[in-house]
Amino acid sequence: MSESWAFLTENLGEFFKYTGFANATPGHIAMICIGLIFITLAIVKDWEPMLLVPIGFGMLIGNIPFFSGMQVGIYEEGSVLNILYSGVRYGWYPPLIFLGIGAMTDFSSLISNPKLLLIGAAAQLGIFGAYTFALYLGFSPSEAGSIGIIGGADGPTAIFLSSRLAPDLMGAIAVSAYSYMALVPLIQPPIMRLFTTKKERVIKMKPPRAVSHTEKVLFPIVGFLLTCFIVPSGLPLLGMLFFGNLLKESGVTRRLAETARGPMVDIVTILIGVTVGASTQASTFLTAKSLLIFAIGAGSFIIATSAGVLFVKFMNLFMKEGNKINPLIGNSGVSAVPDSARVSQTVGQQYDPSNHLLMHAMGPNVAGVIGSAVAAGILLGFLS
Repeated sequence: MSESWAFLTENLGEFFKYTGFANATPGHIAMICIGLIFITLAIVKDWEPMLLVPIGFGMLIGNIPFFSGMQVGIYEEGSVLNILYSGVRYGWYPPLIFLGIGAMTDFSSLISNPKLLLIGAAAQLGIFGAYTFALYLGFSPSEAGSIGIIGGADGPTAIFLSSRLAPDLMGAIAVSAYSYMALVPLIQPPIMRLFTTKKERVIKMKPPRAVSHTEKVLFPIVGFLLTCFIVPSGLPLLGMLFFGNLLKESGVTRRLAETARGPMVDIVTILIGVTVGASTQASTFLTAKSLLIFAIGAGSFIIATSAGVLFVKFMNLFMKEGNKINPLIGNSGVSAVPDSARVSQTVGQQYDPSNHLLMHAMGPNVAGVIGSAVAAGILLGFLS
């Protein structure tokens, strides 16, 4: 009997060594709590649920403690999670996301008022400002470039660039970029109010002109050739973005466009969200560098939003009364589509319920998507 009890005790002890309870660290518990916060914000506050639910649950998956060598962790070669993570590590997923974005985006606002492109360009100041600051703090040029792209509030672009320039920091950079995308409704309004007057907030803009089918078809072709001849290193992102838009606007590839913006982008969003979340394994994620990346990312996002709003105010100095642009759409120069544009609309209607800014804000918003991809191409070109 005693021998049987000893055998059972020994086996139970051996079993316990392989459980999460035996291998848990304070870091694992902290990251699980952060994952639960992400899920709560998505469900309770409805903040980017399509991103925060997969990322939050991915954090839970990535921080279940396990005995090393079990071939289940995301960083263990040959594990299922590791294979799925290849799409992030080698940059396969971001171009597919851009294909879907192109297939669901209407560039009419930008085509009808091309000067709104300048607002999207101005907002990219956050990227290069953060790049400079990261260099000052001691990050290498490649790491600084990857961190800077967070200012564009564009998760796929951040993943694409960091996978090539700073793969070791990719988890922190990706989570930071997606976090600030989700926090757009919280971060941007105070900045917009800070830099605008009551008079500016109620400026009514002229309705955008009607855009012909020919213009819509030519835009992705001309836009692709122009941007990629200038920045060839942005080809994977820009090529797929404009190709997806051509599928949408051509009128003869409706099934392909619906697949790109529907089932395909949903599948890739699930995979990218879960694997990015799982990459925040406590042992590799909870470092001083990660916390610093989050701080720089917040600063770059604030700079980008401020630059967009202030640039509109600068543009208005040269415009006649009646043609002025409402500075509240300057925030939408970051590429968080369409959330930044919705924030422009929401804040604008708080001061004048009859003022509809959404269609105008979509111009710089989609320009920001193009701008962040161009900025990533520039950084990739001279840092790789």
